[in-house]
Amino acid sequence: MQNIKSIRFPPSESLIALVYVAHQLSSNILMPEMIEQENIQQRLHQVKEALDSGMFVYVRKLLQDMSAYDLALFLESSPSKTRPVLWQLIDVEHHGEVLEELNEEVRKGILQSMRPEKLAAVAEGMDVDDLAEVLRTLPDSVFREVLNSMDSQDRSRVETALSYDEDTAGGIMNTDTITLRPEVSVDVVLRYLRLKGQLPESTDSFYVVDRNNRFIGAVSLAAIVTANPEVIISSLINAEIEAVQADIDEQEVAQLFEKHDWFSAPVIDKNGHLLGRITIDDVIDIIREDAEHSMMSMAGLDDEADTFAPVIKSTKQRSLWLGVNLITALLAVAVTSMFEGLFQQLAILAVLNSLVPSMGGVAGNQTLTLVIRGMALGHVGDSNARALLHKEVAIGFLNGMIWAVLIATVVAIWKQDLMLGGVIAFAMLMNMTAAGLAGVGIPLLLKRLNIDPALAGSVIITTVTDVVGIFAFLGTATLLLT
Repeated sequence: MQNIKSIRFPPSESLIALVYVAHQLSSNILMPEMIEQENIQQRLHQVKEALDSGMFVYVRKLLQDMSAYDLALFLESSPSKTRPVLWQLIDVEHHGEVLEELNEEVRKGILQSMRPEKLAAVAEGMDVDDLAEVLRTLPDSVFREVLNSMDSQDRSRVETALSYDEDTAGGIMNTDTITLRPEVSVDVVLRYLRLKGQLPESTDSFYVVDRNNRFIGAVSLAAIVTANPEVIISSLINAEIEAVQADIDEQEVAQLFEKHDWFSAPVIDKNGHLLGRITIDDVIDIIREDAEHSMMSMAGLDDEADTFAPVIKSTKQRSLWLGVNLITALLAVAVTSMFEGLFQQLAILAVLNSLVPSMGGVAGNQTLTLVIRGMALGHVGDSNARALLHKEVAIGFLNGMIWAVLIATVVAIWKQDLMLGGVIAFAMLMNMTAAGLAGVGIPLLLKRLNIDPALAGSVIITTVTDVVGIFAFLGTATLLLT
């Protein structure tokens, strides 16, 4: 590839040079994700035009060349009315893989249109953890029909996964594990693997168990392949690989994977019996879902919300949060109404009244976001909460001093009134300090009450900063300006 820095353009061609450089840079830094999104949008446009023209064979051909992930993204990016048609045009052999990739809301809509026997057929090729997740979304009657349609071995595996909560290690594990006995040789294991023909996906280790299926340890695939055939399995056990209890929270599982740099981990019950394994792809799903949950919760939305859900359904989902916000806004209005007479005397206060709450709200949400992230990562707990509180209050106070001086100067020069500048400066200082205090205290309190801080924290802190800001500004103005 030609190096741009080595090319020299005459002054008269500077514009051409600029265009050339811009083109080269854009082609080099364009992210693969952006290219992928553009391709999906192009295919969406092609499929829409083809469906409108009744060219179903052409659409089927387009969908055949797409991966399961792309097909799921394609369905999620399509209007709800189009999805049943697209689903029928997708190859039946890919239905299970596509269902695994779909978000919950879109998956529910598709599952409702499928008969139990078809669901059972699709379920045969699905991983146990993904199948369990799918079955949890079905009505009880359909759920039982699907289970009854399975063979005894698959049914037993699914029932084991379903016996644990979906947000625990047992709920996300796979049961497709290869177990070894400690007394056998590497040669025996290799012969067994050749007879088996294939390994479960994402296999990096085999698990060693005793005759009662109690977990002893793990042996890496690399150790098996490179070891002398006469070596006994017990001598290859990796002591660094720990088993995960089936009832621990999935967030703790993700933290363990991050801490130990695991690719997979065995899952055991309270008695030490091996149940299955968790792989890195499961952990990636946990991290992605947690990130989506935090982002969507701050807006009062479900993290599995369908972008193209029907209007009535979406309206219902959002109405509750809007109602809560209205109640909190009315509280701020009620505080403002206490100073109606003051507005009649000093109209400028009505102009400046929104400034202090706005700054406090931004500062409070900054702290809130930082604390929620720290709690999610395990950085914030009872042991260091007090230190964090002192730090954020100090930051709030310092920011309050900086912006108080700035806004006081602006207002004093603008209105030629030093007292008015002092009033808004004091209110700004008080509200910024309160924002730091609330940004730490509110999420910690909500966590103690078993309420998701990401869901309720933003509304509460906005209410606090609005009320404190308005009361500090108008209350101080009442004392000093009237």
